[in-house]
Amino acid sequence: MSSVLSTCLAAADRGWLPDTIIRSGIRHLCEERLKTLNPLQSLSNQHYLKEFITAMDGAEIAPLPDKANSQHYELPPEFFELVLGDYKKYSCCYWNPGDKSLVDAERSALQITCDRAQIEDGQHILELGCGWGALSLWMATNFPNTRITALSNSAAQRHYIESQARSAGLNNLEVKTCDINNYTSVCKYDRIVSIEMFEHLRNYRMMFDRIASWLTPGGKLFIHIFAHAETPYTFCDEGPSDWMSRHFFTGGMMPSHALPLSFEKDLVAEKHWRWNGHHYHRTAESWLVNLDHNRSNALTILKRVYGKQHSTVWFQRWRIFFMACAELFAMKDGEAWGVSHYRFIRNDNAN
Repeated sequence: MSSVLSTCLAAADRGWLPDTIIRSGIRHLCEERLKTLNPLQSLSNQHYLKEFITAMDGAEIAPLPDKANSQHYELPPEFFELVLGDYKKYSCCYWNPGDKSLVDAERSALQITCDRAQIEDGQHILELGCGWGALSLWMATNFPNTRITALSNSAAQRHYIESQARSAGLNNLEVKTCDINNYTSVCKYDRIVSIEMFEHLRNYRMMFDRIASWLTPGGKLFIHIFAHAETPYTFCDEGPSDWMSRHFFTGGMMPSHALPLSFEKDLVAEKHWRWNGHHYHRTAESWLVNLDHNRSNALTILKRVYGKQHSTVWFQRWRIFFMACAELFAMKDGEAWGVSHYRFIRNDNAN
């Protein structure tokens, strides 16, 4: 069976299979994943969660930060300018009933994030894992008296955000390149925000402890993650079916919606929201449409990054990646996987 799957995946990578067949295969793998997770959701298997958290507590904060760079963030910004919307939001967007375009959905998500994080003008804000700067640039523009520090482990992202800030005449945003495992701060922040970075982390308890020490009294943390409805799991490359782990998410983790709430101590949850997976489904489908529309320019960029011999394979892999995200978040009418938002407040009474 594994040899057949390997052959099919190789054919998909080379563009020899139609999208309908690829999507059918993706849905099959998602169903197989759900079958492995369903037994772990019963009360008799609650020890799974306890063991999972114990393993998290024994890990580094971010086990493979360099892999995240090589697989996503060291591609040049020109590639993502072809794929993402105007705000360059490389994370789930929110589709209001009236939103017709990816840019509309980006804007809606950014507004919701700032509202839920309770961002106010004049605050000192830290963004952990700032991507291509969508949220930091939005906050710097719309809250001009804030002071924002944005962290990325990608030099390419830092240079891009700094360029965008200069073009917009923003002087309230500083971008730092660092490994989150080693980051320390002598500054205190009123708000710390993180959009789809905790999926790359493992030791939440240690990260929460550090974040609490960086917050002012009464300071708050806002987290946006994608998540499975019930059961957390890690991405491991153990065979041909682990295509996502191998090419795009090595060392990553799929949290459950409830997982971050297991680490309350120095930080206490004030509010928890969920988005149905259809928001990510539509986001990923929009990225795919943009990539296909800009195929020629994208291939030119990928030739520079991966070499002419491998450029078409990597173009197809990016297409499959977006299809995989779209199909996964559409499973079970968007209820199997989705997005969670959390607002935590520093517990000033913690021992």
